[in-house]
Amino acid sequence: MNKTFNLEIGNKSPIYKQLVEHFEDAIRSGKLQPGEQIPSMNEFASTLGISKETVKKTYGILREKGLLIPQQGKGFYVAEIGNASKPRVLVLFDKLSIYKEVLYNSLAEELGDKADLTILTHNQNLDLFTYYLDTSLDKYDYYVISPHFPLDDKSQALATKLIARVPNRKLIMVDHWLKSYSGNYGAVYQDFENDVYEGLMQGLEKLQSASALKVITLSSSLYGPMICKGVERFTKEFNIPVEFIHSAPEIIHPNEAFLVVNSQLDSGLAALARRIKEQNLEVGKDVFIISYNEFDLNEVVLNGLTTISTDFKQMGKIAADMILNHKTIKVHCDFNMTRRGTF
Repeated sequence: MNKTFNLEIGNKSPIYKQLVEHFEDAIRSGKLQPGEQIPSMNEFASTLGISKETVKKTYGILREKGLLIPQQGKGFYVAEIGNASKPRVLVLFDKLSIYKEVLYNSLAEELGDKADLTILTHNQNLDLFTYYLDTSLDKYDYYVISPHFPLDDKSQALATKLIARVPNRKLIMVDHWLKSYSGNYGAVYQDFENDVYEGLMQGLEKLQSASALKVITLSSSLYGPMICKGVERFTKEFNIPVEFIHSAPEIIHPNEAFLVVNSQLDSGLAALARRIKEQNLEVGKDVFIISYNEFDLNEVVLNGLTTISTDFKQMGKIAADMILNHKTIKVHCDFNMTRRGTF
């Protein structure tokens, strides 16, 4: 028994966490069989040279997870796999936007009744994120995290340090890959700078015929600078005039194309549509609009809103597959243009 549980010297993770992970791996790999009795707390503590309280905490967590079954007067036994509780998944999104709802719904649908989901939002606030980790570590089997935090070096360093508290085998980053953190964890993500370039490439012929491409993005947009960098590379390569602005312009000129980055049916898109109409221009005929990010209502907005977007449904399905099959891989999601009436 003690050969199965080798505590790692120098591992900063608390001993009880190491033991819980070792038990989980041993049970799921078959090294410990259903019905097999494990050592008593005193025996196990003595064998490993650790305190009984540490073993008690370990056994308690495994019991809560449904992996160990206590029998009065006899001790603890390995549970049947079918009796073990469903994987507990904590989803930590920055915010529950329309797109995150698509991602979450896809994740939930794919997991079905095979896992229990809890969702929290950290609002890109590192203090709140710290609190959630403090109160949730060891309580979940998987942590699905959208690591959207301020991009300054100090914030990114802290975010990396915090995420490192989650064991690699339990970690799945979604929507953004925090590449500064190395390890064998899962990630299913979009690549903002390169994706926007590839998305616009799918509308190259139309964009080359436009008089200019105007990009509307809020100054507060977290990944706006990355997206604009990709747009700048695209327009420079194909000699397309480009202008970066933070709101709809007062004057709209015929044959202009617009990429609206912050367009979740927000005031920016509404203001642009209103000004086009005021100048007796027609969207899709005189002026062209592309919106960043896809969701169902885009089919009816402005008689069909063209989008460039990562596949959020695919993102949720891939994350669910990692959970169901206990594998951690890194996958770049598909990113495509969906052509509709506005372009």
